Amino acid sequence: MSELWDAYDSKFNKIENVTLVRGEAVPENMYHLVSEIIVKHTDGTYLLMQRDHAKHFGGMWELTAGGSALKGETAEECAIRELREETGIEAADLREISRIVHDVHRTLYVEYLCVTDWDKDAVTLQEGETVAYKWAEKQDILEMDETTLASSRSAALLKNAKL
Repeated sequence: MSELWDAYDSKFNKIENVTLVRGEAVPENMYHLVSEIIVKHTDGTYLLMQRDHAKHFGGMWELTAGGSALKGETAEECAIRELREETGIEAADLREISRIVHDVHRTLYVEYLCVTDWDKDAVTLQEGETVAYKWAEKQDILEMDETTLASSRSAALLKNAKL
């Protein structure tokens, strides 16, 4: 069964009666919604996850959990689900920190920060998505380069949002 998404305009408004299908081209002037979550532990460290080697950017570290919002799902509902699926963490405190329109990929990103006191040894990885995790200091993440960190956008958020 194909994954179905709602269609949005560039202002994050849902377009009624239009359904997008993963793997099919997103039509001109339409976008699909993606939620990404930066996880910060109450001790000040951030969760990094290593991408599965079979995925795009395989073996690289990423600062966010996340994925596409399913049909009928809000950005926040998507963030809560993706965080649970990819890390096992139940979001108690999500704060929206940014919205980004990516015209090339026809994607709307809603970025969240999750501050948690989750047991740092109790992170669970989603098979096929990630192969390892570690908790890192902000400065260590900011010093990672594009051969190590999968998304410079996430590092820029970390730096500019003063998280």
